[in-house]
This record gives sequence, structure tokens and C-alpha cells, in this order.
Amino acid sequence: MSNDRILLEHGGGGLLSHELIAERFVPLFRNPWLEKLEDSAVAEIDGSRICLTTDSYVVQPPFFPGGDIGSLAVHGTVNDLAVCGATPLFLSAAYILEEGFPLADLDRIVRSMAEAAEKAGVRIVTGDTKVVPRGAADGIFINTSGIGIVRYPGPLSVRSIAPGDAVILSGFLGDHGTAVLSARQDLGLRTAILSDSAPLNGLVAAALDTSLRVHCMRDATRGGLGAILAEIATQSELEITIDEKSIPVREEVRGVCEILGLDPLFLANEGKMALFCPAEEADIVLKAMKEHPLGRDAVLIGAVGNTRKGRLILRTAIGGSRVIDLPTGELVPRIC
Repeated sequence: MSNDRILLEHGGGGLLSHELIAERFVPLFRNPWLEKLEDSAVAEIDGSRICLTTDSYVVQPPFFPGGDIGSLAVHGTVNDLAVCGATPLFLSAAYILEEGFPLADLDRIVRSMAEAAEKAGVRIVTGDTKVVPRGAADGIFINTSGIGIVRYPGPLSVRSIAPGDAVILSGFLGDHGTAVLSARQDLGLRTAILSDSAPLNGLVAAALDTSLRVHCMRDATRGGLGAILAEIATQSELEITIDEKSIPVREEVRGVCEILGLDPLFLANEGKMALFCPAEEADIVLKAMKEHPLGRDAVLIGAVGNTRKGRLILRTAIGGSRVIDLPTGELVPRIC
């Protein structure tokens, strides 16, 4: 990295985020579980496969159309476990509170977390609270960790992706990013879009119950679909091609992106995932996903090719194609 200080871009889910992890953390923490760089770590303990994940939430503002930082923290952790094939069981919750934060807002957030956990079928079993001086935390930050059990027999990993795999997207892109942006008063945006924040474990179970040949899943959060697929292409060393015409984006989301100069492909989502499976399994997996409320807009968007170039190709709506790289700058700060 050319900078000697942390930049906002280091937390944006793009190229600088990946460089920060690869150059600063992985070399010193190196172990077989971390090196896979999946959303969660899966380890076998006494004959059971245990899945562990952790994440921190700093979204600003903490309340937005369709959700808040509390439900977002639960959903994000549940989803990271689910896309690794785990049944989420237990969460921890740690709060960093700024002096002066309204207790009424805290009550609202904690209540939202409790409701989200109940809906997702998990329990919050431990936690921590710290208070920092006024101005040191921007209200509230939340860290959640989660643990689950993996019973799916197949290896769900980037390393399982194979040439010929189909790429399925579970629904519309960019709803969460648009909802958060519309809640920021300085932008003056008004939309009817709600965040898609939701627990994906039910949708994942529907897909995995249908096929024993699902190869990989990833929720398209920070950095959006473009960032996660570019990362997967690099890690798998395979060429992934997606069709712009097939990717569902609401017109209001497109409108916000046009106003702000954003690409919906890189907008954050909190209730969408990409799934890789053999092409011959795609129809039955897609049908199962469409029968679940969170997958009714699921669609086939692309395929994995034979070329071992480790890149993501977008076939554009006007008939051309271009390489999609990890974004190098800050996309939308404080989105999750």
C-alpha cells in the first residue's frame, strides 16, 4: 500500500480493503482456516463441523427505511454463517456507545435485535458494553459474532467452483444502499425503497435441501455483487461472465445511482446472495429459491467459463463486454 495511514477506502470492501487484509493481517495470523478468506471459518471439532464468524456495524444513520443497525447486525452475522452452509445457533453482541447517546434509541435498537434474532431462529447468549467519550464513536457501533453447525455434506467454498457452473442471484440489487443513502439528510434524497436487510438462512436451507451439488454461496454486502464476484473470480482463478440484462435493479435504485454517479453493481445489499452450482442443477435450485419469500425474484445471471484468468466479465446491455475489477476508491461510506 502506498499510504502510511488508514483511509476510509480501506473499509469500503474494494481493492484497498483486500490489500489491507492480505498485507497486514493474514501474514501474522496465518492459519489454514483464515487463509481460505471465506465469510466464516469452518473447523471440525469432535466430529462436528463448527462455523464461526464476526462482523462490526457502523452504519450511519443507525435508523433507515426498512431497518436499523440492530437488525442489520443480526442479519449480517446470520447470513455470513448461512452462506457457508451452517445452521446459525448463537450470537454475541458487543456495543460501543458514545456518551450522550439517547437511551430511547438504544432501547429501540436492542428491541430490534431481539426481534430479528427470534425471526432468524438464533439466540444472543453473551455480550459486552463499552462507553466512550462524546465524539469518539458517532453514536453507536455494534460487533456481533456467530456460531453454527454445518451439516451440508458438500464442500461450500470458492475452491469448489468449477467451469460450467451457473451463477444465480437471489433478487434485486442495491436496495439497502439506496435506503441508507435516502436516510442521509445532507443528500436530500426521497425514495420509497426499503432496505433488503433480512436473514437468509431459510432461503439457503431451501437451496441446499434441493441439491447436494451447490458449490459456493456469498452474500453481496459491502462492495455489492460486483466486488464479491470479482473477488471470487480472483480466488478461484476462473473467468466468470455475467449478463447485465439479467441483473434485476429497481428503477428507483437506478435513478439514485444516476444522480450520485454510482453503479448498482457495487451498491451494498443485506439480504441478497449469489450461488454457484452445476448448470444441470440450476433449474431445480432456482425453482426452490423462487418458492421462498426472499428468493421470489431469483434469476440466473451468468456462468463460470473454462478460461483460467481469474477475472469477472460483464456482458453489457448494449452488446459489448468489459472486465469488472475490485473498486479502488470509497464506494458509499458507513453503509453497514
